[in-house]
Amino acid sequence: MRSLPEADPGVPDIRSPLRYLWWNARRQAVPLLAGIGYASLWWLVQALMPAVLGRGIEAVTAKDTGSLLTWSAILFGLGLVQAFTGIMRHRMAVFNWLSAAYRTVQLTSRQAARLGATLPKRLSTGEVVSVGNSDIAHIGSSMDILLRGVGSILAIVTVTVILISTSLPLGLLVLFGVPLMAVAVGPLLRPLHRRQQAQRELAGELSTRAADIVAGLRVLRGIGGEQVFAARYRAESQRVRHAGVRVSGVESVLEGAQIVLPGLLIAIVTGVGASFAVAGDIPTGQLVAFYLYAVFLIGPMRTLTEAADKLTKGHVAAGRVIRILSIEPEVTGGTGTGEGGVLRDSYSGVTLQPGTLTAVAADTPDDAIAIADRLGRYAEGDVTFGAVELRTLPLEQIRSRILVADNGARLFNGRLRDELDVRGTATDTRIREALDAACATDVVEALPDGLDAHVAEAGREFSGGQQQRLRLARALVTDPEVLILVEPTSAVDAHSEARIAERLAKARSGRTTMVCTTSPLVLDRAEHVIYVENGRVLAEGTHRQLLDGSPAYAATVTRGED
Repeated sequence: MRSLPEADPGVPDIRSPLRYLWWNARRQAVPLLAGIGYASLWWLVQALMPAVLGRGIEAVTAKDTGSLLTWSAILFGLGLVQAFTGIMRHRMAVFNWLSAAYRTVQLTSRQAARLGATLPKRLSTGEVVSVGNSDIAHIGSSMDILLRGVGSILAIVTVTVILISTSLPLGLLVLFGVPLMAVAVGPLLRPLHRRQQAQRELAGELSTRAADIVAGLRVLRGIGGEQVFAARYRAESQRVRHAGVRVSGVESVLEGAQIVLPGLLIAIVTGVGASFAVAGDIPTGQLVAFYLYAVFLIGPMRTLTEAADKLTKGHVAAGRVIRILSIEPEVTGGTGTGEGGVLRDSYSGVTLQPGTLTAVAADTPDDAIAIADRLGRYAEGDVTFGAVELRTLPLEQIRSRILVADNGARLFNGRLRDELDVRGTATDTRIREALDAACATDVVEALPDGLDAHVAEAGREFSGGQQQRLRLARALVTDPEVLILVEPTSAVDAHSEARIAERLAKARSGRTTMVCTTSPLVLDRAEHVIYVENGRVLAEGTHRQLLDGSPAYAATVTRGED
């Protein structure tokens, strides 16, 4: 069953993904700036502590009790501020991480609903799944590191200013040393970016392969192909593993650089400061402060290299999300209005009269599916609905008035009642009437909790015929103005098919219904039958009239049997 959820109140139109993306970015701006503010203050307080400790040591050396108490009180106050800002920084970091990650999920989910049938044609399942599996984590981490990264830059600037005001050579050493470290790390980022992109693509393909194997496991076992596909999966997983090893090779060098480069700068700053203290150019308290500054700088500089790594991963992940958002639906709607009426596909000549149960039998199943897609506005076509062209109506209105239910529809996780009543407006009586019409009452009665039973993913606890009957019941519960069913009885036995054919006509009495089928049992119950050959209407009438008057129709629906 194909449908599009209604937009939430206050949310920009999901038909404009970039506008919706900008709206989400604006919502993220305030907590992001607040987090940057707390992180900056947190780093700044830590940057001031070595200077205060140095002054306290000088007070001890000078045996100045009053000055010692003053600097101790200042240090205690800085500790309290650091504790508060540290708590708030972490709180805002987690908030921004979760907001960025799950707003990305919401954004891609809305775009997926907007694209509808276009999405599986343009992207594999694995590519879409990988957004929720890994990309949201990288996008969230990039928001987290952005807070500490901006604060670390402020801390390094503060330390540099303090060192320059105290000792010009040491200040210049830090001033030029930090940019040189950043330049040294730079060459690692491009190969890291390239290898991460390749690894993400391979992981997406592997997810697609796994989904295919799981979905078709019953068929694979039936034909003895599970070992072949398992071998293919192992080969692809090894390619993903090798790609991950190549990524980790660059990441390990980057991680080592986070230790070696800051350590080297600390050693130089401490050595130069010690030589100045021995020469008597700076007091002992300042030497201790310089050493503490050198140790302190490890944190901000490691944060900068970490930011380079996480922002690179976030950039790769964001590129995948943007790729999904940049896809446009193959079909769009207009802004017109219409009262409905006769639904006609000009290319094939198929015409659905209001309130009539019409069956379409095609010599090739794909022709019937193509007609259903055009009538349901899932493919471009010259289709009229009453006095207006179907393309001029809003797409949301078309989806609410014309329902195309095919065998590609799925059952999702959740209560069976919610699976059947997707709009949440049907009564129990209405649901049971639909189940009876679809001959699915026995399926529900066999469940311990009946309609409140939990449905597993893709309804895997049901057989193919049971799933088909439940999908038909779901379509009947929806009760659209026009219902188009594609092979609704292909997986059920002949007795159930005969009952469904009889009850379907009664359930849809007075409503427009089209059934694409070559089943004689269903065709015999239709009020009007249309035979399509090579995509065009070749004959029309009742089932028995066409059997007598159209040899091609008779050969199609009887499979060449006398």
